[in-house]
Amino acid sequence: MILLLALAGGLGAAARFALDGELRARRPSEFPWPILLVNVLGSLLLGFLTGLVLDGADERWHLVLGVGFCGGFTTFSTAMVDTVRLAQRGAVRSATLNLVGTLATTVVAAAFGWGLAVLL
Repeated sequence: MILLLALAGGLGAAARFALDGELRARRPSEFPWPILLVNVLGSLLLGFLTGLVLDGADERWHLVLGVGFCGGFTTFSTAMVDTVRLAQRGAVRSATLNLVGTLATTVVAAAFGWGLAVLL
């Protein structure tokens, strides 16, 4: 189980790296929206997995995919570092938008994922 958890975490981190790099290359921007999108997608998946487990699915899926993959995929520490860097450059409005936007959209995404799992 620990090996699967570590493998899923590595796959999540690799997926984040690939998606973030691809999005930054396609649409360069001062605002760190690729990381915001990564965190929203990870929160949506984690909410969905949580809903499935609470509805009776095997908890091992939640452990491997939720803790492993989603834990490696999402990066709230990077989002906070990006927020501080924006603020240090004087882009206080963008920093605030990143901070509040990350918190709000990830919570909504998790709740939506959970609700989607309950409906299925």
